[in-house]
Amino acid sequence: MAARLKVTQIKSKVSEKQNQRDTLRSLGLKRIGDAVVRPDDAQTRGYVKTVAHLVKVEEID
Repeated sequence: MAARLKVTQIKSKVSEKQNQRDTLRSLGLKRIGDAVVRPDDAQTRGYVKTVAHLVKVEEID
């Protein structure tokens, strides 16, 4: 089975740049504490790298 990533927003997006706010929305995160499970692919890794200071990432199987 393909690996997946659990991405949890841990910090506010209020004072962040617009592209980082858009990236959080693209990941499906709307507020602090929200978590989503996404496939572990290049696109998701790129999203996470953009907002790494705002999210916590866990690998799940």
